[in-house]
Amino acid sequence: MAIDARDAAGFYATALGRHAAGALGLRLTRLWPRMEGHSVLGIGHAGPCLHIWREQARCIAVSPAYMGAAPWPAGRLGLSCLAEAESLPFADLSFDRILFVHGLEQAENARRALREAWRVLKDDGRLIVVVPNRRGLWAYAENTPFGHGQPYSEGQLARLLGSLLFRVEAQTTGLFAPPFANAPMLKLAGLFEAGGPLLAPQFAGLAIAEATKALHGAVPAGKKATARRVLVGDGGI
Repeated sequence: MAIDARDAAGFYATALGRHAAGALGLRLTRLWPRMEGHSVLGIGHAGPCLHIWREQARCIAVSPAYMGAAPWPAGRLGLSCLAEAESLPFADLSFDRILFVHGLEQAENARRALREAWRVLKDDGRLIVVVPNRRGLWAYAENTPFGHGQPYSEGQLARLLGSLLFRVEAQTTGLFAPPFANAPMLKLAGLFEAGGPLLAPQFAGLAIAEATKALHGAVPAGKKATARRVLVGDGGI
């Protein structure tokens, strides 16, 4: 079951949510350190992460219709779009980068959502998918957006992307602090993030994959939706 977008926004306004966004942001900037002149599409509830590239890139956030809409984080206005995840309102080859956060694991049809991402991604573009790690505690924390939907192991995520004509270029993990909101645990969060990759990488909260198009294969086929529902504005998702 997908979490409501406003509930997700509420989580990211908490101390635990801010820690999660910060830890994930560090992983994302290591994969995509420079984004000048790029067009970036965020699918799911990506606003808390897209802001890290707002000064460099043109960012658009798509919230799937089944999640509903929520405001962007305070002070971080950007273009937003409420649309069907399986029929994005963009032309082919529109984006240099696509980021799934709370998008794939909560999609009504993950394969179709990835097919649409393949269609609107430029041939030399790159995709990052962030999902709850099946072995991690965050996949079972229903008080967070990561505790909803379908978690994946690193292998499952790589196989899914490969089956849809993506080539996995890099895989990493993130979010090692446990999903507890009490003050003593949050004070130790930095220690968990520093030691987790060395001591227990398999129990990270998130599995992250970066992929490119495998252009030697055929274009993914799938039935297109006959109608598209979209709401665009300067407010936010």
